[in-house]
Amino acid sequence: MLDAFFQGAHQVFAFDTLIYMLIGSVAGIVAAAIPGFTVTMAIILTLPLTFAMEPLQGISVMLSVYVGGYTGGLISAALLGIPGTPSSVATTFDAFPMARNGEPGRALSLGVWASFFGTIISTLVLIVAAPPLAVVAVRLGPWEYFSLIVFALTIVASLVGNSLIRGLIAGVIGLGLATIGPDPMMGRPRLTFDMDLLAPGLPFLVVLIGIFAISQLLGEVEMHGKKVNHALIPKSIDFKTWQVMREVLMRPVNLIRSSMVGVVIGALPGAGGSIANLLAYDQAKRSSKTPEKFGQGIADGVVASEAGNSATAGGGLIPLISLGIPGSAVDAILMASLMVHGISVGPRLILDHADLVYGMFIALTVASFMMLVVCVASMRLFLRVTDIPKQFIVPTVMICCVIGAFALNNRMGDLYLLGAIGLVGYILKCLDYPLAPLVLGVILGPIAETNLRRALMSDGDWTVFFTRPISALFLAAAVLSVIFSIRSIWKAYKKDNGQKGAVV
Repeated sequence: MLDAFFQGAHQVFAFDTLIYMLIGSVAGIVAAAIPGFTVTMAIILTLPLTFAMEPLQGISVMLSVYVGGYTGGLISAALLGIPGTPSSVATTFDAFPMARNGEPGRALSLGVWASFFGTIISTLVLIVAAPPLAVVAVRLGPWEYFSLIVFALTIVASLVGNSLIRGLIAGVIGLGLATIGPDPMMGRPRLTFDMDLLAPGLPFLVVLIGIFAISQLLGEVEMHGKKVNHALIPKSIDFKTWQVMREVLMRPVNLIRSSMVGVVIGALPGAGGSIANLLAYDQAKRSSKTPEKFGQGIADGVVASEAGNSATAGGGLIPLISLGIPGSAVDAILMASLMVHGISVGPRLILDHADLVYGMFIALTVASFMMLVVCVASMRLFLRVTDIPKQFIVPTVMICCVIGAFALNNRMGDLYLLGAIGLVGYILKCLDYPLAPLVLGVILGPIAETNLRRALMSDGDWTVFFTRPISALFLAAAVLSVIFSIRSIWKAYKKDNGQKGAVV
């Protein structure tokens, strides 16, 4: 164990790795500070650059972008009232009023420190929780794994988006796309329609880039020319860094509670920071003695939102490392990066590649400190990022996406697939379908199919899925997840109809 720890530390603390991580941290902050450009997009653009790196070095760079991205959304949220990423929506509720009340430096510093402590807390939970879970998961059979993935997909469908039906449909579309190409067990082609373009299947990285990046860029092109009201960026911003650090630490209950909310939400497949920041903010408001002050520029609101969204970084890695199931779209890209390097992600990851896993723990911690230093030292410079015209950003990002998709297999056919998948993602987004269930369906589909076939080959009796206790538990949890979602939707429907009736 100690040998694996020191091997991981040796790789992370190599000079070139630290330089790359520093660049990644800056890139993540800058990308997230631009409204409309998400952490997922920043990670996707980073992925092709890591192909030539060692596995741990590449993952360390991507973790730096990950951590920096969760904090970067704070900049435009606090100073412009526009969340840079979906995970910083709740940050605007109090950080923006605080900045407008003459305390922009305090708003930014509160968010930076809360993000830092949230990431550190989630990393500690990751270190404690992931290894025992992996040891238990090694003993699971194909029945349990198939049931676990069914449960994961139902959670994704119910937590992402406003409609359970749309979420389930998106997940089914993803599972359908996963069946195109070679059979994962026998290698026989299916659903290719005798097209050479589809014969190798749909590369999951092309699907990721098309669904998230290209669809987002098409949306930005559509929005071009529409006016958005921006707040004026103050010319002079004073940072009282250490004073604000003490202010954050004087709120230990809010900080720890919000961080734990982020860890739990991050560990749920498909949830992520966009839900964690809102839920952490809601819990802080409910627990406050002065809930009426929330939304007027209270420090507890900023701390809760930023600690909550940043803590999903460590939380999302818990199921990835211990079970081989990504907790979010970003974790799916990290998983893809390991698979590109020939590393099988699953319960045996921590047993077969202990140095890599411990290196990820160390890299996440180092990335947190880098984010803190970069933000404190260069916040004023990052403010200017929000002034870059989108007509320059969109084509640049589009070119990077095309290069990244082509670099994976050096096939022109992948570029045609990229355009088609991006168009499908854009249409689904316009129809208000969540995209995360689709992507996770593409990634988890082959794993589910392989385990299902292995289970049936081992024992043709399908009732074994219900007689094995852990498998039955996961399937029951999947059913409860759907029932809970339907109940929540029904209550919201009745509430809306009641309000309309009262108005009439």
